[in-house]
Order: sequence, then structure tokens, then C-alpha cells
Amino acid sequence: MRAYRFDALNSLDDLVLHDEPTPQPQRGEVLVKIDAVSLNFRDLAVVLGRYVGPADAGLIPCSDAAGEIVAVGESVSGLKVGDRVISAFHPRWFGGRIPMTAARDAYGSGSDGWLAEYKVVSQEAVVRLPDGLSFEEGCTLPCAAVTAWTALSGAAPIRAGQSVLTLGTGGVSIFAVQLAKALGATVIGTTSGPAKAERLAALGADHVVNYNEVAEWGRHVRRQLTGGEGVDCVVEVGGPATVNQSIHAVRPGGEVVLIGFLSEENPGIDYFHLKNSRATVRSIGVGDRPALEDLVRAVNRTGIRPVIDQVFPFEDARAAFERLKSAAHVGKIVIKV
Repeated sequence: MRAYRFDALNSLDDLVLHDEPTPQPQRGEVLVKIDAVSLNFRDLAVVLGRYVGPADAGLIPCSDAAGEIVAVGESVSGLKVGDRVISAFHPRWFGGRIPMTAARDAYGSGSDGWLAEYKVVSQEAVVRLPDGLSFEEGCTLPCAAVTAWTALSGAAPIRAGQSVLTLGTGGVSIFAVQLAKALGATVIGTTSGPAKAERLAALGADHVVNYNEVAEWGRHVRRQLTGGEGVDCVVEVGGPATVNQSIHAVRPGGEVVLIGFLSEENPGIDYFHLKNSRATVRSIGVGDRPALEDLVRAVNRTGIRPVIDQVFPFEDARAAFERLKSAAHVGKIVIKV
């Protein structure tokens, strides 16, 4: 089979296509013929030295995939040859506390990922792909959609009539817009220009703020768009350069959900600013298998269609990474295997 590996972690030039033996499933495992893979910022961060966790060179990248089961090992139950499936971001997190092995299990940074023609995994490491979605759409769900779902469904889940602030037009943010609207929330989005603002509005965002024009967008959201109250939830994907504005935007008792690390600037957090916000700050790492199952049910019930920016052929995988690096995308970038 063909498989891409980052032979080193210096630049995108290190993405190399290899010919390797096709793996065979053992007891409790399934062999998946991979049809589509989607990219997340972490896939780029690993090779650019910006990943927040440990990362090894020589691994197959990418955590998110969809494909068809073509062989099963002994004692596999509930799955069969021909089933369409998607990967679970955390292959061994089945509920409760996140396993201590999560970093070593992580696809593309601690273990081989999915940017290949075939992959063998435990039967618990995949779930069925919703019937109404294509492979290209399904492969966008495991990381970005589950992360958005987890952000909106914590200890104080978003309810109809509440408000959500999303940042930018990447995969997590776009799914957060779609899911929050499906829950009946008011959605405020930030972005960098009018074209992306139009896309956000078309997806249901009630207000869009251009952060290049409104530097103090957090205060603007609170004072001008929420009547001085602030939003109930901020889906914070920007990281250190945006979190202070997110704290300005959130209401007392609201929640800032820490997800991403897109920004490289790190001005630091003012403790008294955070303390006086009276908000909850929650850091999440995608979600467990039950969260993926819940998300799949929600997508099935609501009819949400993942937003795909562009689909690249397998042979042009590096171009897909370059597109991600440009930050010009809206939604998810997919590689067709």
C-alpha cells in the first residue's frame, strides 16, 4: 500500500510517500480501506514544531479518516466487511477521565495516523459513518466536529436562547456555528474579511465581526452585540493572542472553552482580568468515543452538512497541507485517497 510519512519534522518537504506492506487484522481488529482523510491544524503544527504535545518523526500523519471495512479479525462483533466507518480521534478513550496513554496513542504525533491506503485498528477505534454523508464529509467529523460538540455540551450545555462566540472560519469554528444554531443559540462569529463574513452569515451566524477592523472585538461583542451582558460561551481556537479578548466577551458565569493554539504571539493572561470576569475556563482535548457517537446522532438528526473548503487527490497531499498553512480556507480540507 501507499502511505505518507513525515520522515523528519522540519518542513512540509519532509512529507514522503512510501510503499509498505498492507497490514492484516488480528483478533478484535478491522482492516479499513481508507477513502478520505481530513486535515486539522495539529497535523501542520506537528511538522512545524508548534505542537503543544510530544511528537515523533517518521509517523504517518492525520487523525481523521473515513473508509470501508474490507477484513475483520477474530472476535469482532458489531462490525462487518462493507461497513462504512470513521475514525475516533482518541482510539482508547471510552469515557471518564482521559487515559494517561492519550499522548502516545495520538495519531500522527505518538502513533501512525491515517494518511495511507489501508489501516488496521481495534474495532473500538471506529464508529459507523452516517448513511447520509459521503466519505469526504464523514472524515471531517472525528476531530473538528467532536471538539465543537464538546465545547457546547459541557457541564453547562448551550441551550436555546443563549449566545455563542466563534473565532475564524476553520473546521472547529464552522462546526460550532452549525451546531450552536441547531441548538437554538444566537451565534456571533469573528473573521478577517467580507468574503468569509458572508460565508459565516450564510451558515447562520447572527452577527459577524471583522477583527481586522475592530481591534477590541471582545469588548465590542459585549457592549454592542449583547447589550453589555457578554456571551454564554466562547469557542476559543485562537490561543494566547486571542484569549484576553475572549475573556472580555464572555458574561459573568459564562464559559471560555480553550481549544486551539493558532496564534504564535503570547502576550500572557492578566490574572485579575481573568478573576474579575467570573467566567469558567475549560480546556478540552476533542472528546471521547461517546462524544463522537453523540455527535454522529446529532448530525443525522439535524441534517448538518460539513463544510468542505477543497478536496485534494492523494498524490497532491502536500498541496493540501500548503492550503491549510495559508489559512485561507473556510471549513475543512480533505484528501481523497
